[in-house]
Amino acid sequence: MSRTQNLRHNVVNQMLDAITRQHIPSPLPPQAALAEMFNISRTTVRHSLDYLQQCGVLEKVNGSWVIARQPEEADGFEATLPGPDAQANLVEQAFFQMINQRQLLAGDSFSELQLAQAIGVSPIAVREFLLRFSRYGLIENVRRGHWLMKKFDQEYAEKLFELREMLEIYALKRFMNLPADDPRWIAARDLLSRHRQMRDTIATSYRNFSQLDREMHKLILSAANNPFFDQSLEVISVIFHFHYLWDESDLKQRNIVALEEHLAILTAMVSRNDVEASIEFHRHLSTAKESMQRSIRQYRG
Repeated sequence: MSRTQNLRHNVVNQMLDAITRQHIPSPLPPQAALAEMFNISRTTVRHSLDYLQQCGVLEKVNGSWVIARQPEEADGFEATLPGPDAQANLVEQAFFQMINQRQLLAGDSFSELQLAQAIGVSPIAVREFLLRFSRYGLIENVRRGHWLMKKFDQEYAEKLFELREMLEIYALKRFMNLPADDPRWIAARDLLSRHRQMRDTIATSYRNFSQLDREMHKLILSAANNPFFDQSLEVISVIFHFHYLWDESDLKQRNIVALEEHLAILTAMVSRNDVEASIEFHRHLSTAKESMQRSIRQYRG
């Protein structure tokens, strides 16, 4: 299949999905607006509309395209992209990875189409993620389909850190009161084992610590059984776990210290020592806050 035909098939599938989800009204927006919406040419829009008319999903009434019936599975083409949920996960993982690898920095601009092509997903999946993520104030929609990575100052980071403290301290208390047969105790022991393994290679694998860091904090937050807590991890990961703006001059030492603090926390947790777990966790948060403040100063200086 040619690249052009593959594109048109993907666009048709995206339009069918958008109609099903009621993201496109009837009558349809002008072709120029559809082209902007899907980040495609007007020629591709016309071919897609013609196809949807031929299969009976759309019809032309007084010069406007209207939805004649709801799409059916047979109307689309064999999927050349992952499903919506899989695409959403791919976008999130790729976006955080690009930040972690310094491919996206504060002040950088990018387009939804660029990200979609780089990740191998639809522009709609990218847009939905970015719109959801934009509520944290770290990215800005400068014009349709184009975004800017924003800088944050120390005051913003400290306010976010306050939220992190409140959520995670509460979640840790909930975790320590989980029943003995809860599978998260097994996950905690496994995480402790993997931290011990990393301790032996931390001098060379310190950049891989961010994944363990994310897993531990995610595991603790899961004990709250609150989806809003889980969502908070999204932005916390970008700033604290993926080092969004931090200077990396002492990253190795920071991660070595954090690994030892994690070991102390997890050891106390699996031993069911509530008091010790709380003390070690508060120590870890205090160290993290000091590191954050120092790193932001170094970055700005």
